[in-house]
Amino acid sequence: MASVAVVRDRTARLCLTGLLVSGFGTSAMWLTAGVWVKSLTGSDSLAALTVCAMWAPVLAGPALGAVADLVPRRLLLVTVNLVMAGLMPSLLLVGPEHRIGVLFVVLLVYGVSGVLLDAAEAALVARAVDARLLGDFNGLRTTANEGMKLLAPLAGAGLFARYGAGPVVVLDAVTFALAALVFARLREPGGAARTRTRRGGTAAGIRLLRGSAALRPLVYAGALTMLPAGLNGAAVYAVIETLGRPPAYAGVLYACQGAGSVAVGLLAGPLLRRMPERAFAAGGIAVFAVAVGVRALGGEAVALAASAAIGAGLPCVLIAAMTAVQRETPDAVLGRTAAAANSLMMVPNALATAAGAGLVAVVDVRLLLVLTGLAGLVTAARLGRWRGRVSAAPATGRRSS
Repeated sequence: MASVAVVRDRTARLCLTGLLVSGFGTSAMWLTAGVWVKSLTGSDSLAALTVCAMWAPVLAGPALGAVADLVPRRLLLVTVNLVMAGLMPSLLLVGPEHRIGVLFVVLLVYGVSGVLLDAAEAALVARAVDARLLGDFNGLRTTANEGMKLLAPLAGAGLFARYGAGPVVVLDAVTFALAALVFARLREPGGAARTRTRRGGTAAGIRLLRGSAALRPLVYAGALTMLPAGLNGAAVYAVIETLGRPPAYAGVLYACQGAGSVAVGLLAGPLLRRMPERAFAAGGIAVFAVAVGVRALGGEAVALAASAAIGAGLPCVLIAAMTAVQRETPDAVLGRTAAAANSLMMVPNALATAAGAGLVAVVDVRLLLVLTGLAGLVTAARLGRWRGRVSAAPATGRRSS
């Protein structure tokens, strides 16, 4: 099986292990931050803004991605994880009157670390894994990352409900430290650092994406999809309120979403070998959009099923786009290009989450969900019909070593 071949590769295996370890703490903290703020302030909008704070640094993605083209990528992975392991306990050292402000600062740094780690890892794997297996790796990456929603949010919510935020913060710090130990065992391909330059500057990745007929439609579709995804995420606490459940019930919904993502992550590689990347992405967007709209029907069973469908549909366009970026981009600018692609796709999510945090206070959540689902269906239809012009200077394909 192709997935077995991916796991046998040492670099891919260590990257997946590091993601699995740190992803557990990240998923627990991501949910706990919102529940923590909601419990302290009673505000749905402020709780939704915790997610916005973590996503906001993707605005600087192209500049941050350039670091992964200049610094040894293994060193970057280790250093960033160690810095986060040391930073997280600061949340427990401040008084209650400053805790919310410090939490949002830490979440911003959290977002910066995520951009750096994603760029470094994407570039390392692109050199180590056969180009034909990149879809399988990105699918397994989704399974490892999103699959943590099966356990971590429930564990985080349970710890928070029983003991408060302290144990969740400590858990996250420990998982960062363990991830640093895992990434320290990586071996970066010889000569990689010598071939990297600042040629083209931080905008090189954006120019490459815009000039590639293979990458442009996938990345643009990802950006358009993450707009409704951000609105849907901002509405989660309002949806929970309509169900008559406490804020910690978000852990149950995210666990269902994680189950959907685990399933599609395991299927992504085989599907991408049997169908065009655009068809795979468009199908996933359509599933996501329908699930968001169905949430408006109300009811606990509907909310759980819709969460699972959202988890299965949403990652498809992201997996397809990143696989194409890793395959089509030269190594010298791969960190910048991967970060630029992530930025173009995730900035709309951050903006929509911020807008949604305000909209949920003034717009009926059922109407918001229906309109959000319709927007997703339009994006799916447009991607299915996309006929991009062939670039005059196509991106140089990457041959695996």
